[in-house]
Amino acid sequence: MVGLSKARQIREKMRRGETVIGAHTFYLDPSITEALGLHGFEFVWIDGEHSAFDKAGTNLHIMAAAAADTASIVRVPWNDPILVKPILEMGPDGIIFPMIRTAEEAKKAVTGCVYPPKGIRGFGPRRANRYGAVATEEFLANAEESFLRIAQIEHVDAVHNLGEILEVEGIDFPLVGPNDLSASIGHLGDTKHPKVRALCEEIISICQKRGRSFGVSLGAGDQEAIHWWIQKGASFIGCGDDISYISMGCRATMEYVNKCIKENEKHYM
Repeated sequence: MVGLSKARQIREKMRRGETVIGAHTFYLDPSITEALGLHGFEFVWIDGEHSAFDKAGTNLHIMAAAAADTASIVRVPWNDPILVKPILEMGPDGIIFPMIRTAEEAKKAVTGCVYPPKGIRGFGPRRANRYGAVATEEFLANAEESFLRIAQIEHVDAVHNLGEILEVEGIDFPLVGPNDLSASIGHLGDTKHPKVRALCEEIISICQKRGRSFGVSLGAGDQEAIHWWIQKGASFIGCGDDISYISMGCRATMEYVNKCIKENEKHYM
């Protein structure tokens, strides 16, 4: 079936202990997603939680990811089957559920993603079955494996309940959100605080003891964090976003230009 390979490729790569690197997008122009994919990122995290994306825009970004031969991973605004349903019909390669704190919430996420009798997903694929080009029998046979279901772990409660969350059938892997995790223990923004890092170590230990892969969302310019998580075995890393990449490029250019101007001024003094 066309379009199933990306999720399966990522699963297989993670199972081998290899690292999958992607980028986040917040800007609405789908050419951003296409460009990120063409620059080598293996997935683009289309952020529906903290951006201004509507359904039509999300659909265009999913299509742009496919055009760049990269995986489309959509973070939905909340763990709500009503919000998830139309995104599923667009045929993304993965869904990220934010702020999963308990096994019950993880079960709710999975239930909203799969068809009866295992779940409650309504039937109405559009791009997901290639606008009817894929036979219904083939689509249904592959529907559950066609996309990743990712539980974002970003609260101290989720860490305490992680063992039970990992037991939920249908969750592919947990993904750490360091910023909200730090906020949940009173250290918002200090993702390297010893207490935050201790929680991250606990997450890693729980996953490793169960032979489970795990991921993390990081900033592009934080080389220490990138190195730390790769050394710890993270195999799915959202590494930076379009806004940050532009900001980094702007700052680097302006710093260099101002340096050249000052050097030129000294030359003529």
